[in-house]
Order: sequence, then C-alpha cells, then structure tokens
Amino acid sequence: MRDHESRVWVRRSTGSRLFGLLLLVWLAIGLLAAGQRNYFDDVPPNDCARWGTIAVTALAGPLNYVGMNPKIGSCELPEPSR
Repeated sequence: MRDHESRVWVRRSTGSRLFGLLLLVWLAIGLLAAGQRNYFDDVPPNDCARWGTIAVTALAGPLNYVGMNPKIGSCELPEPSR
C-alpha cells in the first residue's frame, strides 16, 4: 500500500514542477513582449498606468504574439488620509 501512495505523490510532484516551469516560460514570453514594445525605456516607470501595462502584458504571455495588445489607460491613486 505504501508503494502506491509514494507513486501518487511522485506523479503530483512532477505535475507541479511542469506547471511551474510552464508558468515561468509564459511570464518570460510576456516580459519579452513588453521589452520589444519598449515598455522598459524609463526604469522604474514613473506612473501606475505604465506599471499596469507592463503587468498585463507579462500576464498575457504568448497571447501578445497573436495580436493581443493590453494597455492600462489612466490610473488614479487615492490621496492618503491624514
């Protein structure tokens, strides 16, 4: 019985590693697309709209290369209370 339990654990572990690797590759492709669109020209970005555009471009990953071009318009942060 223990042998069967250990095989199930190994199978889950391998799937988790594969998922993690695919996630890293997905995000790397998205960051590459952001770099090709010159979103990193002024580092660090000076407004939250630029940060948002970089984030959604990275999250879109390979979808950037099939025509998706996500952008964040304006971004207004609330003033802190006193």
